[in-house]
Amino acid sequence: MKDYTIDGRASAWKNVTRFQKSIFLGALILSCLTFANTAHAQYLKAEGKQILDPNGEPIILRGIGLGGWMLQEGYMLRTSGPQHEIEAKIEELIGPDKTEEFYTAWLANHCTKRDIDSMGAWGYNSIRLPMHYKLFTPPIEEEPVAGEITWNEKGFTMVDDLIDWVKANDMYLILDLHAAPGGQGENADISDYDRSKPSLWESKANQDKMIALWKELATRYKDEPAIGAYDIINEPNWGFQDHPNDLNGCAESSNSPLWQLQKDVTAAIREVDQNHIVIIEGNCWGNNYSGLPTLWDENLVISYHKYWNSNEQGSIQGMLDMRDSRNVPIWLGETGENSNGWFTDAIRLFEDNNMGWSWWPLKKMGGNNPLQIEVTEGYQDILDYWSGGAKPSEAEAYASLMEMTENLKVENNTYHPDVVDAMIRQPYSDETLPFKDNTISATEATTLYFVDYDLGKQGAAYYDAEYTNESGNAGGLAWNRGYSYRNDGVDIEACNDTPTNGFNIGWTEDGEWLVYSLNVEEEGAYDIKLRYVASTANSSIRVEIEGSDQTGLVALPKTTGWGETTLTDVALYAGTQKLKFYIEKGGINLNFMEFSKKKY
Repeated sequence: MKDYTIDGRASAWKNVTRFQKSIFLGALILSCLTFANTAHAQYLKAEGKQILDPNGEPIILRGIGLGGWMLQEGYMLRTSGPQHEIEAKIEELIGPDKTEEFYTAWLANHCTKRDIDSMGAWGYNSIRLPMHYKLFTPPIEEEPVAGEITWNEKGFTMVDDLIDWVKANDMYLILDLHAAPGGQGENADISDYDRSKPSLWESKANQDKMIALWKELATRYKDEPAIGAYDIINEPNWGFQDHPNDLNGCAESSNSPLWQLQKDVTAAIREVDQNHIVIIEGNCWGNNYSGLPTLWDENLVISYHKYWNSNEQGSIQGMLDMRDSRNVPIWLGETGENSNGWFTDAIRLFEDNNMGWSWWPLKKMGGNNPLQIEVTEGYQDILDYWSGGAKPSEAEAYASLMEMTENLKVENNTYHPDVVDAMIRQPYSDETLPFKDNTISATEATTLYFVDYDLGKQGAAYYDAEYTNESGNAGGLAWNRGYSYRNDGVDIEACNDTPTNGFNIGWTEDGEWLVYSLNVEEEGAYDIKLRYVASTANSSIRVEIEGSDQTGLVALPKTTGWGETTLTDVALYAGTQKLKFYIEKGGINLNFMEFSKKKY
């Protein structure tokens, strides 16, 4: 029997020939290299100008940020101000204990496994998590021992849960420090900056806490392949060289403190984690890269943000030039807050240039995102009070706020399939799809509401004179002037007619048109009754079926309020077909079309 003691193994090793030793050591080294490569291949990796998946293949990250969950931004709640001010306003209404109860429910309901399952089913492959540092560690002013750093398990538990949900959907999670200790920019709402306290840039203690937080995150998640990357600071906007005259750092020429802090964070991460991508961002909301030194890490990605500008090649050429000159991947880490048409155009631009993207946000109190949170009557009373109106009672305010936390749940949100379709399908398809089941009955009248035109891009499902906001600012152009129902360029408002599905098309202009997919039960001639409002006698329309003009130019009589006119003998054939409704002369509001098969 062989001796398996240490001395016995040493003795046996002496008796092995040099050739046998070389074979053994070679196999051992190969085994170790294979293991190392297999372990490394579990993670996303930056290589040259591309992000590679675990198989070494280029990957386009298609994601959405979970804005509003860990960090509240005022505009998402139809108010203003950073989270600490919102908290104070809520506490003034319902007291500290009920405020804590509200925030516990907020964090529990805003994002659940069902949200992530939905995103996976829609076709996204990544999620950007905007983190508030307070969920992981207290502010420096609240540390039990000054200068020490303690941890709050609440934030880490939320990340752990999210990792489980992401893994179940074969997605990646990108951790994003959205609110850094002290706040990283004068735009206080996006980082919860409190101007009465030292900012991130005015406090070494805050910077040390940020570095320690990232090291702790990296320590906990260094072996987690579902983590796609560490986005170490969101949208810094701080003037270092001339702060009074350049509050947001857009005129900075060196950005030295920003680069040094990101270097320090990267070094702390690499002490414990060699696996994960590190993402860096520039000043001026992630867009000023002046002074960027030689890149300090081999597994690094540069992020930028893009809002309210054109989708021409020139709008991203500067970042493409940086990608080439630095030989580094570029990731569009945040964009959105625009029309469906803008989304489609932007995503096609990014992906044609091999650039991944993350939209903003998944849900808020507003309709230009996949999920919309309802504004209840009770919460509107609170908003009115914050704007100078009557103060609700504590009981009323508490009930309304807790009702809001229930409405945060995905099952209580309004889902906007047009937004998802614009992002996932429309960049690569001119096909239009039914928005609703428009089956035209052969035996009874069928109502088709004008707002239920097909899913599809501008120029395919509809044509509207104004369909994107490229003005350079958030409110520069209202592509849907009624801000209702859908996020396309078509202008939709609440409807006061009967019957109604709640909405009608308004603000129509000359030359606009809409497409509807019909499923006709029986071939024949149909009358189509139009329900509309025309303030003048100059409006006119025309209807085509599969490109064939069925009506010629039809003048619409002026109405007092809602009125009707009927298009007669429109030929429809059995099965699916496209109806195209032309608005030759605008100035009309449109409620519905009613189809009736003629009986002879």
